[in-house]
Amino acid sequence: MALLDTATTAVPVGGPELPQERRLVTELPGPRSAAILARKADAVASGVGHTVPVAAVAAGGGVVVDADGNSLIDLGSGIAVTTVGNAHPKIAAAVAAQAAQFTHTCFMISPYESYIEVAEALNRITPGDFAKKTALFNSGAEAVENAIKIARKHTGRQAVVAFDHGYHGRTNLTMALTAKAMPYKSGFGPFAPEVYRAAASYPFRDGLTGPEAAARAILQLEKQIGADNLAAVIIEPIQGEGGFIVPAEGFLNAIVDWCRANGVVFIADEVQTGFARTGAMFASDIFGIEPDLITTAKGIAGGLPLAAVTGRAEIMDASHSGGLGGTYGGNPIACAAALAAIDVFENDGMIERAREIETLLKDRLATIQQNDPRVGDIRGHGAMIAAEFVDPETNAPDAALTAAVAKACIAQGVIVLTCGTFGNVIRFLPPLSIGDDLLNEGIDIVAAALAAVAR
Repeated sequence: MALLDTATTAVPVGGPELPQERRLVTELPGPRSAAILARKADAVASGVGHTVPVAAVAAGGGVVVDADGNSLIDLGSGIAVTTVGNAHPKIAAAVAAQAAQFTHTCFMISPYESYIEVAEALNRITPGDFAKKTALFNSGAEAVENAIKIARKHTGRQAVVAFDHGYHGRTNLTMALTAKAMPYKSGFGPFAPEVYRAAASYPFRDGLTGPEAAARAILQLEKQIGADNLAAVIIEPIQGEGGFIVPAEGFLNAIVDWCRANGVVFIADEVQTGFARTGAMFASDIFGIEPDLITTAKGIAGGLPLAAVTGRAEIMDASHSGGLGGTYGGNPIACAAALAAIDVFENDGMIERAREIETLLKDRLATIQQNDPRVGDIRGHGAMIAAEFVDPETNAPDAALTAAVAKACIAQGVIVLTCGTFGNVIRFLPPLSIGDDLLNEGIDIVAAALAAVAR
């Protein structure tokens, strides 16, 4: 069954040539999307939910087009994946060329140059002026699991510390690292042992300086776990699913210094923050930290499944031969896409564009905040900006308001995503290929949706 009736309607071509406009020709979902979503309900496990009630058939620039011909403004980028823009011409060409050459050999059986080239590029562009090595995997959760494996092997220790509000994946080990129960952990235990949690820096809610928040966390590490037992500390430099929480200045630096002094591997989870998303190639660069290991995925390959662990060569080499890998890890098509994406990030002004988007979003959201105290906080870097919604009388999180605003935006053809430990944050993750006109129109819709919800 075709997504569109091709006898009467041409399937649109994606990429930057797609008309850059918000266009609603039906209510959402339209009849074609509704029929496809009904098939989803019959065929796909109910645990695989979806946010936007449409069936996508094309995307590019700053829009997603559905099976009914509706064109939605994309402020989500597939959760920070299509950072360079959907169906980017350089990536599409690289994928097509590699697919025609060969699609798989398994790097562990017959290695190929593109995997090595991706590793060389990551070793070069990730933070830290020291010898590095890389291993490639399929997903952010898989990269995190392997980073923990590597750290444990290197140190000979077992314990791992993650932080409040952190998100690291949906596998058993990464669920243990993830802080939020619903929908990620509830009912899926027991979880991997020797995982502990420390208090993070959340300036809007804890009011602590970076050094104060770090001292609180370090006290927990020393008293509840003990440095001699600790293999690794893992944290997102800007916490993503937890609410785009930007730590107070000096927090991460103090944690890194403590790890260095105690032989603990510091892992930066940059799955969501990596590759120009924050207005720097990596968020660690913003804070002036050099992780021992860094995990990447999402934006690394422009929509193809690829992930990596990159870090100090002596740590990365701790594993015995055969201890790392996977059948599909570093698939040649994904590697071709990654090399094209890295070229775009480095040479096509992506970092500068992320900073322009930051200025636009923060200025627009600040204006909304001036007129509506329910917008309690605006934060983030680059094209990774959040608005936290609260009860203005108590500062308590307002998840109901957040959900209502997001639902109204989607109904009007603007894709926005919610997040936050308390469910009260809307996160803005537009592709860097979006134009200012579309971005401003999207924020206009957000402002109207907020205004329409009674105070």
